[in-house]
Amino acid sequence: MKRLRSFLPLLILIGIGIGLLASGALNRFDPHHIASEEVSLRASIAMHPLVSGLLQIGLMTLGIATGLPGAIVIVLAGGMLFGIVTGTVLSSIGTLLGALILFFASRSAFDQGDGNAPALVEKLRAGYHAYPVSYAMFLRLVPFFPFGGVTVALAWLRCPLWLFVTATAFGGTVMIAFETALGAGLTETIAREGAVSLNIFAHRSVLLPLLGMATLALVPIVLSQLRRLSRKS
Repeated sequence: MKRLRSFLPLLILIGIGIGLLASGALNRFDPHHIASEEVSLRASIAMHPLVSGLLQIGLMTLGIATGLPGAIVIVLAGGMLFGIVTGTVLSSIGTLLGALILFFASRSAFDQGDGNAPALVEKLRAGYHAYPVSYAMFLRLVPFFPFGGVTVALAWLRCPLWLFVTATAFGGTVMIAFETALGAGLTETIAREGAVSLNIFAHRSVLLPLLGMATLALVPIVLSQLRRLSRKS
């Protein structure tokens, strides 16, 4: 019973995420829908800037905390409506808050483990604990890793709170800045081409900088391994 209670916060968050996804709530943030209502939405933001900003933060917090797949459309909407700088700031704050909620819920669940982890799990933990900063930054900067999945993984690896916040604030903001910048240009792209696809995130101009930064995060690990090999030889 105690084990179930420890998992309850995480299960509730996952349940909310599944419910939101099934309800089609994300369809409201489809770039084409935002573009069609951009004039009225911008007017509403101009009239109520504080409430609008808090709403963007709240939506991002909810999306990230529940591990909602497709929460990227909220970031894109922020870029379309608030612009690159303001959109990045608002979405980054919401992302950090949501990640913290999911992190604490996950850590609560995993802290009740019996400690008898499989050999592979212990090997992964040993690698992480040897280079915690590099591992955390790498996981946050690689665009192929789901944001919510990385948050749960870092909680499972018992990542210290200070490192989790640092990696999430830096890596999350870098990702969001790219996505917000793309969102800011979607209105013109939709007007010119009539439709857009999220395949634009597979473009090398987006992926290469992110992969480059993720590779840099691994440099300390590579150098350490090279030193170890040189000592053996």
